[in-house]
Amino acid sequence: MKKRYAVVGTGGRAEFFYGAIVRDFQDTSELVAICDINQTRMDFTNGLLQKKYEYKAVPTYKAHEFEEMIRREKPDYVIVTSVDRTHHTYIIKAMELGCDVISEKPMTVDEEKCQEILDAIKRTGRQLRVTFNYRYAPHNTKIRELIMDGTIGDVHSVHFEWLLNTQHGADYFRRWHRDKRNGGGLLVHKSTHHFDLVNFWLGTRPETVYAMGGLMFYGRENAEKRGETKFYQRATGNENAKDDPFALHLDKNEHLKGLYLNAEHEDGYQRDQSVFGDGISIEDTMGVMVRYKNKAILTYSLNAYMPWEGFNVHINGSKGRIEMRVVEQSYVNSGGKKEDEGALKEKTIKVFPMFAAPYQVQIEEGVGGHGGGDPVLLRDIFEKASDDRFQRAASHVDGAMSILTGIAGNISLRTGQPVAVDKLVTF
Repeated sequence: MKKRYAVVGTGGRAEFFYGAIVRDFQDTSELVAICDINQTRMDFTNGLLQKKYEYKAVPTYKAHEFEEMIRREKPDYVIVTSVDRTHHTYIIKAMELGCDVISEKPMTVDEEKCQEILDAIKRTGRQLRVTFNYRYAPHNTKIRELIMDGTIGDVHSVHFEWLLNTQHGADYFRRWHRDKRNGGGLLVHKSTHHFDLVNFWLGTRPETVYAMGGLMFYGRENAEKRGETKFYQRATGNENAKDDPFALHLDKNEHLKGLYLNAEHEDGYQRDQSVFGDGISIEDTMGVMVRYKNKAILTYSLNAYMPWEGFNVHINGSKGRIEMRVVEQSYVNSGGKKEDEGALKEKTIKVFPMFAAPYQVQIEEGVGGHGGGDPVLLRDIFEKASDDRFQRAASHVDGAMSILTGIAGNISLRTGQPVAVDKLVTF
């Protein structure tokens, strides 16, 4: 019997899920409804379902009709791809009405909302899964395998450097993410991927977190310091944005136009705000130190205005060292093909044994977005894959432990003090 799915939030990430359901998993899955605050955006989504995917239009429900949607359409699962700060609302309501939930990362944005979700899971007995596609990318799974197999012995320290470039990184400062209340800043919204990878690789949990950071490149004040004189509030149709390499022109891309520009009249959301405007409350430069339950140490950095996109990871153990370098293809969310999001341009893993010659590790060639992780994740969700030695499917506990590192980092940014993760929530 097919599983019934409803999607809440029809912005940039939603198509990843509903497109897969109606294109690749019709034997096991059925899309029964969509929900959003914006009717124009839902109508555009139904247009995509019919024209792009040759599927039927599905019933639409406004956000205040979410509970009615569940009662009427009776989904088995609700897929949550709304603005991050609303995730907990839909997760909890869906579980209380008898549904299991699949949530886009991050699970939520602060410790209070996290506790509400954990309490609802206990109360209802429903399941929550968080979609960490990076776990499924062949190069990241390979790191898990090397560590599990004892290739470098016990891991004592990790240095993890993530670079967001001036296309993808800048994009977080154009849209709703620029307000820290919406997504918890990049330490929660973006770094949840990276903190989850370390938890996944090492098989442990964070214990103590200390962070530093600030808004050092984006924002009007920083631009003024560099001598910038031409400012604008939003790019589309603005003469000052004409030659700005940081500008996003919604009218130049039919998908962005249909999903956002044509929908503005309903909710006032502008997808193309200036990255050098006022009102940005998130950091673009961050450094974090984490001690884990197994006493391993992480040094982590995230910078959102780099010349290239990707990451470097150095893992040090009792028997040697692993070095991984990954260069990703640049992209703007919903501005192109889904399979281009996080697609790889370069990847290398090298092992340095303590008393032997270093060697290059062969990596399976992945196909699809996020380094080949997206298709594997989707199969795991919608076809319920068999036993996975690497245990890549992420539970609500995994979702919580990844965001709690970033949440603790945000508290540390505010207080200047190290933060004990165990004191933030109760499982």
